[in-house]
Amino acid sequence: MSETSSIHAVEVEQLGKVYRPGGRRPPVRALDDLTFQVAAGTVFGMLGPNGAGKSTTTKILTTLTRPSAGRAAVAGHDVVAAPALVRRRVGYVSQGTSTDPLLTGTENLVLSGRLRGMNPTDARGRAHELLSDFGLADTADRPVGKFSGGMRRRLDVANALVHAPDVLFLDEPTTGLDPEARATMWTEIRRLKAERAITVILTTHYMEEADRLADELMIIDHGTKVVGGSPDALKSALNGDTLRVALTEPDRETVLRVAATVAGLREIVVETQGTAGQLVARSDDASAVVGPTISALEAAGIAFGAVSASRPTLDDVYLHYTGRSFDDASSTAGADPVTNGAAA
Repeated sequence: MSETSSIHAVEVEQLGKVYRPGGRRPPVRALDDLTFQVAAGTVFGMLGPNGAGKSTTTKILTTLTRPSAGRAAVAGHDVVAAPALVRRRVGYVSQGTSTDPLLTGTENLVLSGRLRGMNPTDARGRAHELLSDFGLADTADRPVGKFSGGMRRRLDVANALVHAPDVLFLDEPTTGLDPEARATMWTEIRRLKAERAITVILTTHYMEEADRLADELMIIDHGTKVVGGSPDALKSALNGDTLRVALTEPDRETVLRVAATVAGLREIVVETQGTAGQLVARSDDASAVVGPTISALEAAGIAFGAVSASRPTLDDVYLHYTGRSFDDASSTAGADPVTNGAAA
């Protein structure tokens, strides 16, 4: 791994992380042989369900926890050998807020600047600049505890930019925001890339967010890279259409057997959750198989609802490589392991 690479802002090789909670609880493998690179000046998305290893990866790359195996470098510096140098070059927005609710927006940013070694005049000037850039100038002297969720999240990002980092890590930055606030945050992320030439590492479990923002995307599951590439390239690689059929109280094996008799269907998956489920399949021409699929289900007495056909989505990409839909993975996965246990 090159320590002076100007092409890649992040380089990760065979990264592993095992948490050992102690007692009778078994070790938890959060990352397993994870390898990827991030080109400088791009928005790189890590897309995966809860518990996939996204936050663990981010914490290693920002020196908040150490890897159990492998190597990683950010802005040309090894995260284990030179953590202080890495911290000078990165900004980090965690899933939780990083600002003090009792202080004003200005006071929070000035405090961050002073902690980064700025003199009072420079810190205040930087605070005013960032508050203006993020549309918070009118509320600069309001206690942050009175900010809306969207305003506070924008302030979190501004707070991470006080020292003008080369690489900005955003860990689930829009979780819990309403659609309007989420759209505003997307605009800010695009602006950061365009105006500041900053590298943005974005972790998310929102398909639309990854699709709209990421130049390059890595789908991660069970701590391992599933597939990577641009969103458009990943979707284009799946030739044909996707057929989806909503099911009521389905018997999985029966649906699979019936669907297998329909000519033109391939990569057939049946998912069940409670009394509901869905049939998902690929086809070269979905419009040609809708009728035969409906006829086959009706003839077998299988209850179904809405039937839809569409071009490939990122969810289809995830389904293709993992054998389950993204929504199903998110509903059954837990959060990334906590870091207060012992780590190997």
